[in-house]
Amino acid sequence: MITHRQRLEICLMGDQPDRVPVALWRHFPVDDQTAEGLAAATLQYQNTYDFDLVKVTPQSSFCVMDWGIQQEWRGEPEGTYSYTQRVIHRPEDWYNLPMLDPYTGRLGTQLRCLEIINNSLGSHTPIIQTIFNPLSQAKNLAGGDQLLLHLRRYPEAVHAGLSIITECTRRFIDAAVKTGIAGIFYAVQHAKFHLLSVAEYKEFGRAYDLQVLGSTSDLWLNLLHLHGTEIMFSEFIDYPVQVINWHDRETEPSLSQGLTKFPGIVCGGLQRHETLLLGTPQQIQTEAHQAIAATGGRRLILGTGCVAFTTVPYGNLIAARRSVESV
Repeated sequence: MITHRQRLEICLMGDQPDRVPVALWRHFPVDDQTAEGLAAATLQYQNTYDFDLVKVTPQSSFCVMDWGIQQEWRGEPEGTYSYTQRVIHRPEDWYNLPMLDPYTGRLGTQLRCLEIINNSLGSHTPIIQTIFNPLSQAKNLAGGDQLLLHLRRYPEAVHAGLSIITECTRRFIDAAVKTGIAGIFYAVQHAKFHLLSVAEYKEFGRAYDLQVLGSTSDLWLNLLHLHGTEIMFSEFIDYPVQVINWHDRETEPSLSQGLTKFPGIVCGGLQRHETLLLGTPQQIQTEAHQAIAATGGRRLILGTGCVAFTTVPYGNLIAARRSVESV
């Protein structure tokens, strides 16, 4: 028996391990309000399904709560919270964001969560921490429409805010590395043609992404998540990450096309709503086998394009985990 880490290392080298790695992740609403609660829920999930990596998924607001964001749990099946108070209202507000201490407040709580999980799992199961890119954090601070308005009308102000967010994110990653994480799950939400032009993303997204990812050079399992449809996939193939994850069942490129563009590992293959949530174990197995056939079982982590819904049936999660054993 090889460990989860060894299986992924073999996959990273382009070789074929004993089986295709598989990983699914989800939010843990309410449990995620404390370090101990999120750690316990994450560990229970991993102990039940035995995935090849553990993606730690706090509230999406964890990185901006210390700036004054407020939210409320309203039962969203995806496990996300509703924002009830933003902190960016006027262009000048971007200049007034204070520098955050990663060891205090909500950021410090998340570091404690990582320590608990790492102490429990050890080095044989890779742990990756969710990091929202600066532009995604800016959206959570201002609201989506407000961000795009400011980005186009007051670009200097938004750049000032993004610079502060980027430095805070780098400091948090530096602290998280000390807890023993294997990498980060780097979430990008604005690299979509119906939101921004390529030039706009390069200016307000890529420029800051590369600064943040510079803090991850000593980590071996960094996963880039491109959220949504009509994504700018080709603009990210040179990012310094080992894995790319996107909604491959809903938007181009396909997994096999992604492999021809990106030299690392692709992560996907399962449709998270129609199949994982609403489908049957047989449908899940079929999609898994299609993904493995499309990639030849190399440089692939079987997963979904985004978080699994909190209401996914136990049997479907088990089916996804076992599907890689039957190839």
